[in-house]
Amino acid sequence: MKKVIFVMIAVMIFSILNAKSEELIIPKEAIRFRVIANSNEQQDQENKILVRDHIQKEMTQDLIKSESVEGARNTLKNNLSKYENLVSNTLQENNIHTTFQMNYGMNYFPEKVYKGVKYEEGYYESLVVTLGNGLGNNWWCVLFPPLCLLEAEETEEKTEVEYKFFITELIDKYFK
Repeated sequence: MKKVIFVMIAVMIFSILNAKSEELIIPKEAIRFRVIANSNEQQDQENKILVRDHIQKEMTQDLIKSESVEGARNTLKNNLSKYENLVSNTLQENNIHTTFQMNYGMNYFPEKVYKGVKYEEGYYESLVVTLGNGLGNNWWCVLFPPLCLLEAEETEEKTEVEYKFFITELIDKYFK
């Protein structure tokens, strides 16, 4: 009987811990980054990803040492012309004939569900790049704290992290 109670408690604790570990809550003082495609045509979506990759790589280098939202804010503001040039050069070098706009400030974000977490629509401090008419699907992440910078590193490295819980190890040890 004690084993059954122990297992039931262990399963409940494991379930609670596992559910909480998957939630990704964006802090109130966060700076987002968004790229909006010209349209949903495949080429426009590929252009969006190309621009995103080039500018995100540069921002990663610039923001990696930012320890506060104010520091990140200053870094972004001081480098806006560099980011505009980067987008312009990326479009030219890849023979992409479209216009773009870049805006740093309070920008609208639609509702998004990501990994089971619902992010409310609203106006958020952000750097937004709009390609062409901006009628296509968008991509966004959080620049500071560096959630998308970490996500970008994860996709580049393609390494998997294995999480273990003490309770799971106990259950495996004694009941399998």
